Amino acid sequence: MKKLFPVFLALLLALNLFLSACGSSQPASSTEPEQIELVILAAASMTETLSEISGIYANVAPGITLILSFDSSGVLKTQIEEGAECDIFISAAPRQMDQLDIEASSDVNTGGLDFVLQGTRFNLLENKVALVVPSGNPKEISSFAKLAEMLPEGNILMAMGNSDVPVGQYTQRILQYFSLNEDNLAASGVISYGSNVKEVTTQVVEASVDCGVVYSTDAFSAGLEAVDYATLEMCGQVIYPAAVLNASQHQDAAKAFLEYLRSAEAMAVFERVGFAPAK
Repeated sequence: MKKLFPVFLALLLALNLFLSACGSSQPASSTEPEQIELVILAAASMTETLSEISGIYANVAPGITLILSFDSSGVLKTQIEEGAECDIFISAAPRQMDQLDIEASSDVNTGGLDFVLQGTRFNLLENKVALVVPSGNPKEISSFAKLAEMLPEGNILMAMGNSDVPVGQYTQRILQYFSLNEDNLAASGVISYGSNVKEVTTQVVEASVDCGVVYSTDAFSAGLEAVDYATLEMCGQVIYPAAVLNASQHQDAAKAFLEYLRSAEAMAVFERVGFAPAK
């Protein structure tokens, strides 16, 4: 019996080692969330705010990585139409969203494009159109009305967005409000163009122009003086619609992020630079 005990003990130890080895070969349970990348194409005027919110959201939803791309809404719309990967689109005007939305008027969505996931579109933000001047305001431009007087005289240079850029389209409405002919002004050399609002802003910051028409949020971010703001009569509301695209492979995560953008935490970032919740 005494001789059997060491053998029994050895067998018991061997069994324990075998069970331990089997247990260690089992995959450890993981509580880490699934890692998802959301591609967001957003208007250039949202560069600073969305970048800041992206950092905050990393703590709110650790499993979500936001891939942000900024440009003029017209350029982004074209990229989406040509097949660019995108989960969420936020434009600086309804027109570019309408052109991708099958539910929009056929007068705007002339190609019958169907990129917007129905039920996810909403108006996120409102902005203002501002007349900004370089440091010191050398030409003493004080208002849109004063600008309308000075442009035909040919002694100032104004920067504005291209016609396919929302901020350029708003500027065109302002020129029309004051009965100014854009083509004639451009031919006389008093207009400089930018392919997005950031390019217009940079021209004013660098004082390569005497004034520029940008969004109030871009004026704030660039530290520019806004000498006037366009009224509703001049250019209408400046609305930023947002939507999930129907090609998104992560629609639930995209919806959750858009809902977060409506939260008090996210809106505090937007409102600090001059955005307001859309009404």
